[in-house]
Amino acid sequence: MIQFGSLDYAELRFHQMRATVEIRDKQWIDVELHLELEEGMALPDDFTELTALIFCTYAGEIAQIVPQDEGRDCEYQFTADEKAQLIHYYEQNVKPKLLSMVS
Repeated sequence: MIQFGSLDYAELRFHQMRATVEIRDKQWIDVELHLELEEGMALPDDFTELTALIFCTYAGEIAQIVPQDEGRDCEYQFTADEKAQLIHYYEQNVKPKLLSMVS
């Protein structure tokens, strides 16, 4: 995680994820990923509950991935490796189900 305006960052590895899908309107679908960290990993001190919000199209394409703390925007962004973990999970576990929902 990288805090905006900081040069320091911590690379998180996720052990387990589960998704909640919400069809927002005719253009966007929100996918909220609930994340569990691998053993030995720790969230930044000012975090309570980390989730990832993925905004995607009806075709299943990802438009944006943002971290949230307790379901709200926060002052952090995911690193490239963290995003890669989230995208892999989404592509393997969420996207196929999402596409069958909107077909």
